[in-house]
Amino acid sequence: MVFAQLTYRESLRDIETCLRAHSAKLYHLGIRGGIARSTLADANEKRNWRIHQDFALSLISIARRLYAQDSFGLELKNTVYALDSSTIDPCLALFPWARFRKTKGAVDLHTLLDLRGSIPTFIHVSDGKLGDVNILDQLAFEAGSFYVMDRGYIDFARLYVLHQAQAFFVTRAKSNLQYRRVYSHPIDKTTGLRCDQTIRLTGIHPSEDYPIHLRRVKFYDVKHDKLLVFLTNNFDLPALMIAELYRCRWQVELFFKWIKQHLRIKAFFGTSENAVKSQIWIAISTYVLVAIVKKRIKSDASLYTILQILSLTLFEKTPLIHLLANTEPIPEKSGMANQLNLFTEISGR
Repeated sequence: MVFAQLTYRESLRDIETCLRAHSAKLYHLGIRGGIARSTLADANEKRNWRIHQDFALSLISIARRLYAQDSFGLELKNTVYALDSSTIDPCLALFPWARFRKTKGAVDLHTLLDLRGSIPTFIHVSDGKLGDVNILDQLAFEAGSFYVMDRGYIDFARLYVLHQAQAFFVTRAKSNLQYRRVYSHPIDKTTGLRCDQTIRLTGIHPSEDYPIHLRRVKFYDVKHDKLLVFLTNNFDLPALMIAELYRCRWQVELFFKWIKQHLRIKAFFGTSENAVKSQIWIAISTYVLVAIVKKRIKSDASLYTILQILSLTLFEKTPLIHLLANTEPIPEKSGMANQLNLFTEISGR
């Protein structure tokens, strides 16, 4: 895509700066007719995947500034991140480096998503043997920010490190949680709340790993007839806000579905670790570029609609602002709505 085609030159100043900074690393793209799949595979095998990672991270920095003031559905000034992972199941015979079990391969995409704009801020690609909870060791926690995650990330020693960084977490409690109630706060049961408690963990290891009080919020989801229990180290927000924060975690699931369905990263060009990581980071760059374009030209079209239009008009000289003017939404493929229940918990491995 030729960025100069955009009507407002200043709207792409940051992207152009980003491209110039990486021009020494990126190869010039010249298309002369059809491209064989093997040609793309060879390129992904040889070019270091960190080239694409550096470019994507630069774009992410631009996108986060653009979406910094956007709402994500809750009146909260703090930055809120959703942490989760998604698994791509490659054939073990073709991807021997991505071993998960004896006869099964897996590539895990660990992602920390800024809910303002649904922009990924941390991405780690690993084989299936790396447990989700280990990703907490790689994160630099921001003071005052919220980290929303499912039960697969419960490790009280690691959560205590997060607390000591003056950050906040919201997660689901496991059914075998051992604790002692210290105090019960008043609640309005008409909102779905069932309890708001200050607790202390019991048991030898949990009490040592997390030696201070936690907050336990129980919420009944009438729509799906589910009783949900949340744990957090934040004692200031209303209890209902804690439940709502966990609901917003679904944005990271939508991000994974968007990436897989619309950027085709399940069909890899190349089988080496370098090739897979290259293609994933290229997909992330495409996602963030579309998000930047949408914000810069103030388009009401969805990311999916914009991506479809760009794929059909890639080499046209029509300015993007004209291509995206008065566009009708392109319906996405069905299959997502039935899976995204409000508080459904993803089963961990």
